[in-house]
Amino acid sequence: MTIAEMMKAVEISTPGGPEVLVVTERPVPQPQGGEVLIKVSAAGINRPDVFQRKGAYPPPPGAPDIPGLEVAGEIVGGDASVGGFSIGDKVCALLAGGGYAEYCTVPVQQCLPIPAGLSEVEAAGVPETYFTVWSNVFDRGALSKGETLLVHGGASGIGTTAIQLAKAMGHKVYATAGSDERARKVEELGADLGINYRTQDFVEEVKQATDGRGVDVILDMVAGDYMNRNLKCLADDGRAVIIALLGGAKGTIDAGQVLRRRLTITGSTLRPRPVAFKGAIARNLQQHVWPLFEEGKIRPIVHATFPLQQVSDAHAMMDAGEQVGKIILTMK
Repeated sequence: MTIAEMMKAVEISTPGGPEVLVVTERPVPQPQGGEVLIKVSAAGINRPDVFQRKGAYPPPPGAPDIPGLEVAGEIVGGDASVGGFSIGDKVCALLAGGGYAEYCTVPVQQCLPIPAGLSEVEAAGVPETYFTVWSNVFDRGALSKGETLLVHGGASGIGTTAIQLAKAMGHKVYATAGSDERARKVEELGADLGINYRTQDFVEEVKQATDGRGVDVILDMVAGDYMNRNLKCLADDGRAVIIALLGGAKGTIDAGQVLRRRLTITGSTLRPRPVAFKGAIARNLQQHVWPLFEEGKIRPIVHATFPLQQVSDAHAMMDAGEQVGKIILTMK
């Protein structure tokens, strides 16, 4: 394959709304040791991209200023064999940035083969959400056999992933969403109960659904005033895992509950973690999750696709927050 010297890519011209995203030309990046060059077919849009666009989430040192944390496409250069791949293999990959472009580089450890039966568009919506959910629900949250999960933001890309994956692994799942329609959508995806957080008290709904026991793990993207309410939702020895701060970084908690009931409040961000850490998650996903894709037990939920030139429209949809599942950019 002949690789062009220049490529189309998305720049953030200045912090702001969707209109600040501009399609421009950039040099095709060159892979370093342990990296591969991917010709991108599709890229997933995620909430951190929105924060970066607004100037609130700068890329980590060494990462491209081009937004985009996950892609699917073809390996066309670099150290493919180091990761057990070959030039020409179709993969999906987790990036620290650079996905909104026709080409990107990524450590080969952060690549995975596209699961059998998935299109490249679907596969582009897998890495960021599945790496995040596995790391936070199953590793950090230690969701174990027979335990229950509450997912806030159940209709989001992360939420639809967490619901499907936990259900496929035999857990009861409850999820909050912002409307009755979205609450029913998450139930269609497998949630045992969808809760409209605008009209229902999710604390009371969870208590009623669990006969007063509460859930073992909460995946929380809100924080803020949800933090103390989460404690009331947890069973004894329960764990609340915070992965985003949509409700604000500060909240009040009843530390007495934490002590008396041995509760854990934890959290993490994935983007700045080392390559070796992300590579370990990739190996776990290939072992434990890829068979679920291939058996048809789980599937990425793609709400809409937009060509790269319409990236501002795609971000406007993300800002509106009405999608169920993922929004994907395509390079064609």
